[in-house]
Amino acid sequence: MTVYEVIKRPIITEKAVGKKDAENTLCFEVALAANKTEIRHAVETLFKVKVDDVRTSSFDGKLRRRGRFSGYRSDWKKAYVRLKAGEKIPEYAEL
Repeated sequence: MTVYEVIKRPIITEKAVGKKDAENTLCFEVALAANKTEIRHAVETLFKVKVDDVRTSSFDGKLRRRGRFSGYRSDWKKAYVRLKAGEKIPEYAEL
């Protein structure tokens, strides 16, 4: 799996931007099959930073209805990546 398949997109929410500023932590949507080692390698390769810690959380897809039609959203996985002290945070979340 390439680094571009491991990291799907950054998550830019109020909570994620707050963690980025306060705790030196980045938040990404990642592939369901990706493990913590692959996520660490992908972030270090893409952003040229050193990773201190990786925490992951998996989410089940919700039931969504449109009138009489119903279906499920896809399952997805989120990763919180804490950078080592002194590392420069990539500025993808400028508002």
